[in-house]
Parts: sequence; C-alpha cells; structure tokens
Amino acid sequence: MRDDTRPLEATVTPHEPGSRHLGSRHGDWRSRVGSAKVPARITGVFWAVKLLSTAMGEATSDSLVHGINEYLAVVLGFVAFVVAMAIQLAARTYSPWRYWLAVTMVAVFGTMAADVLHIALHVPYAASSALYLVVLVAVLAYWKQSQGTIAIHSVTTPDRELCYWATVLATFALGTAVGDLTATTLSLGYLRSGVLFTLAFCVPGVAYALLRRHEVLAFWVAYILTRPLGASFADYLGFGHRAGGLGLGHPVTAAIFLVPIVVLVAYVAASRLDAGEAGAGEVGAGEVGAVGAGVGGAGVGGAGVGGLRRGRVTDLGSGPELVD
Repeated sequence: MRDDTRPLEATVTPHEPGSRHLGSRHGDWRSRVGSAKVPARITGVFWAVKLLSTAMGEATSDSLVHGINEYLAVVLGFVAFVVAMAIQLAARTYSPWRYWLAVTMVAVFGTMAADVLHIALHVPYAASSALYLVVLVAVLAYWKQSQGTIAIHSVTTPDRELCYWATVLATFALGTAVGDLTATTLSLGYLRSGVLFTLAFCVPGVAYALLRRHEVLAFWVAYILTRPLGASFADYLGFGHRAGGLGLGHPVTAAIFLVPIVVLVAYVAASRLDAGEAGAGEVGAGEVGAVGAGVGGAGVGGAGVGGLRRGRVTDLGSGPELVD
C-alpha cells in the first residue's frame, strides 16, 4: 500500500479537479470539506446489508400500509424518514448505525412514495417507473454538474451529502416501481422477478471485473438494482399463495430481514470493516469482488470507490461521462 493513500479527510484541496465547486463558495457551510459520512470501503457486507435493508423496507412498508390506515402509514413513514435523515445529516462523522438507519428509513418511505402513485393515484407502473427514472437522471446530472463527480467517496460536504441522499431516495422509488412492473404488469411473479434482478445485479460487477472501467457507473447501476431484487424476494415471502408468495406475512418477513441487518451492522461497527484504515481508496481484489460476496456473483466492490489520495479527490478509472 502506498504511503500517500489515506481515507478521505479534511485535507482535500478545494481547487483540485473533481471538487472544483468547493472553492467557489468558500465559507458556505454547505461546501465545507469534512470527513465522509458514508462507508469508506465498499465490501461484500455493504452489499449484503443493502439488499437486506431493501427487503426489510419493502416488507415493513407493506406491513404498515396493510395493517393500519394507509394514509396514517405514509405519514408515519415520512416522519421516520425525516427523523433518520436529520440524525444522519446533523452528525459530523460516519457511524454505521446512523448510516444504515437512514438507508432503512429511505427504503420504507421510498416504497411508500412509489406505491402512492399506483394505489392512490392509479398511475400505471410503467409510467411511474419512467417518471422516477427521469427524476433519478435529473438528480445525478445535477450532482455531477454541480460537484464534478458522483462517486460515493466524494461525499465530504453537506452539498454532496444532500445530493447523495436524494439519489438514494430516487433509486428506491425507481426500484420499487420497476420491481412491481415486472412482477405484476409483466406477470413474471415475485420469485421470477427476484431471479431476473439477481442476474441483472451481477452484470455491472462482471462488466467491471472484465473491463476495469467505469466503476462509478457500475456502482450506481448495481445500487439501483438492489432495490427490485430485495423487494421481489420480500414480496415472495410475505404475500399469500394467491398472489404467488409463500404467505409468511409482511411483519414476519420484515423481522426475518431485520435480524441479520442488526447482526451485520453490529459487526461492521465493532470491526470498523468499512472505516477505511486498511487502504481505503485503493481498489483491491477483495473489494472488486464485493458484489459477488454479497449475492454469490461477480462483483463491483471497488465500484464507486474514488481514488482517495492525500490532498485531492480522484475517481479511479471512471469514464468521462461520469467524472472529469
């Protein structure tokens, strides 16, 4: 490991390429560089928790919507989302517990946001999928244009963190709509949809492993696909036999996924697996295979892992369409 390879900290130079807007509003709290509040290393555990959280979010949302008044459920989901995001945004350092709480609450509320368009407003899944795709592209385009990079490890300012969480919310809404589109509109059912998205999830990892290019793009494609993948299997477990599921019920399904989430996050917090002391910023063999570690396929792992060098932000091998 090179001596100059360190986790991204406040030593980032504001005027370096890829962070060009940090210096344009010097003194503005939104652009102040600090410690990243997202995982410094993307490992197989990251992808495992991400998949579990999407499944738990789907099951929890369904449990609330079908178990109590649907409008009250949406209000409760929104309040939980706001509280979790407030805790995450107010923090000054990275904490696995805070980060994954925010992701899980985004999963719950993102599911509800997607379902409201279809159930309450009767918008077809094809139309809502197209709408959320446009929203996601718009958020990523703004993030890229305003900050110079959309790599996860460039998230070191309030501006970039807001862009990051807006992107995450959009990915959950899009993934929910697409998952329901394949399962219901296209009549694939939940199980076959889950298998389909499992194969699709492995594609960016295989592509990156073979080409060693565009890892930021590979990361976000894989990230988007975790949503319909996890949600499809959650629906398969939770819905009854008439709907093509196993009939375990949504509360039981949510609990099934919650237990390993707590165990894995506790492990990450105790081991500091994703804290990046051990060479964060280098795309190593263990990280390149991280997607495979999460679901048993080839992986992205290092996808989205920016080159974190002393005094600057770089994105290793990223294509020109994503990073300057």
